[in-house]
Amino acid sequence: QLQLVESGGGLVQPGGSLRLSCAASGVTLDYYAIGWFRQAPGREREGVSCISDSGDSTTYADSVKGRFTISRDNAKNTVYLQMNSLKPEDTAVYYCAIGACGLGPLVLADFDSWGQGTQVTVSS
Repeated sequence: QLQLVESGGGLVQPGGSLRLSCAASGVTLDYYAIGWFRQAPGREREGVSCISDSGDSTTYADSVKGRFTISRDNAKNTVYLQMNSLKPEDTAVYYCAIGACGLGPLVLADFDSWGQGTQVTVSS
């Protein structure tokens, strides 16, 4: 059974860093693009970043460009999201999902097999 599990969230001070992991079971991620999304309380889920199946292509939301880096280790069947220079507005539950990156903003309808999410809280 296909399952994605996010981990690595937590409480961090502004300016700090976290690395999120998206580990897969029941599926080999080599053939799939993976997207990271986030949802803050009272707000819609939004796309953060996406990486192609090969890892050669990545996309980022404007709000995280230059601060977040997406990567993948297909040998470990895991995709990562390195988050640096975190801001309070990055506070949200972060999710990963299988889908299609495209060239523009991520489209929720293009993704499925969502994980359960991991909470990231940026606060002093």
